[in-house]
Amino acid sequence: MSDIQRPAAHVTAGPCVERLERDLAGASGAAGRAELLAEFWAAAERRGTPLVAEIEGDPGHRAVTFLWRGGPDDRMLVALNRVAVRDDPAASLMRRLPGTDVWHLTYRLRADHRGSYRMAPAGVSGPAALAGVSDRPSDPRRAGVPGGELSKAALMADGRPDPLNPHRLASRWGRPDASVVSLPAAPPQPWADRRAGIPRGEVHEHRLPAGVLGAERTVWAYVPPGGVPSGAPVAVLCDGDMWFGGLAFQDTLDALIADGAVPPLVVVAPDSAGNDVRWAELGAREPYVSFLADEVLGWASERWPITRDPARTVVAGQSLGGMAALYAGLLRPERFGNVLAQSASLWWRPGLEPGVPKLAPAGPPWLAGRFAEDLRRPIRVRLDVGLHEGPMAGYARDLDDVLRSRGCPVVLTEYNGGHDYACWRGSLADGLIALLTP
Repeated sequence: MSDIQRPAAHVTAGPCVERLERDLAGASGAAGRAELLAEFWAAAERRGTPLVAEIEGDPGHRAVTFLWRGGPDDRMLVALNRVAVRDDPAASLMRRLPGTDVWHLTYRLRADHRGSYRMAPAGVSGPAALAGVSDRPSDPRRAGVPGGELSKAALMADGRPDPLNPHRLASRWGRPDASVVSLPAAPPQPWADRRAGIPRGEVHEHRLPAGVLGAERTVWAYVPPGGVPSGAPVAVLCDGDMWFGGLAFQDTLDALIADGAVPPLVVVAPDSAGNDVRWAELGAREPYVSFLADEVLGWASERWPITRDPARTVVAGQSLGGMAALYAGLLRPERFGNVLAQSASLWWRPGLEPGVPKLAPAGPPWLAGRFAEDLRRPIRVRLDVGLHEGPMAGYARDLDDVLRSRGCPVVLTEYNGGHDYACWRGSLADGLIALLTP
């Protein structure tokens, strides 16, 4: 599968807005126009936004129309993850249907697209207004990979979810929630939402004493319904504050266990402890690997009768957390036999100026070279990457080639989306199923 060219916004309106424009042109007076507008907004509220329409002669794509209801001065931007262009904010501006309160922007997107987005007033103009939040202390406005595109965590302080879209994605660190658009052919996420009538596991926060990282750490722990069976598999998941504090991943785990998709397992998930700490500790750093392998798993083993078999132990993470998970598998294969790395920050290499990513040198990424030279025993690896993540997809393919050459069972999944929890929350469940299935 090849990279996807960035979609361009339609210059013309989407079908729903074009139809409204025609109807308004034939309306009888102000009262007739007002009635048509009221009906249009009532229908949009019932259906939810964005409005998705088929494109004649192009079954593989959809016209996706974002709407905002406002006055003539309410110029708005639509920041769609890795589709909106940071250096061309005009391309993300909504257009006003003349003489109405209808602001709109339409994208032609592949029918399997999924992504998060926010809306923001265009009064915050220029590239800074569209900058994604990268979790970087030195420049928190830039995106999560080289190139400066919008990230899932976009936006400026004035960003907000779409008020007409009921599908929300939680954020953290005081950032606004996002909205989510999933087109008809997007990969299903059957375990993403809370399901009624099934047994519930428990989630607790614990404080681990200062150790190799030099400070106390919060660890979230999920225990399956009915308690922990002897020898239960275990997963170590980076960014526990996001997964359990914001995204309620326990609901997904409950549903997976209820369906028999995974065995009852324990999940331990260290808190990322904020932007600066996350940037200083995650990536390919040996102290963090020791923290996960010895302190987190050691603590969990003292509390519950979990397995010590690396074949039934998973380490997982996203972005810099994905890099940390891969490095843990490289350094400690006797502890972590399974690695799930989603949108791993494979541009990372030692010696980077803190907080400022640079494109990896020509050829395979630095970590791919480490796996080629230093892997002591094969591990099972699942790599997930979005086709809208620019060079990240190529880096993942390079690593895939190296892992295969070293005898590692590896699956590379490329999805039509960006650097985005909206995509990761589904593929994290899929990855746990794949890696915990004998």
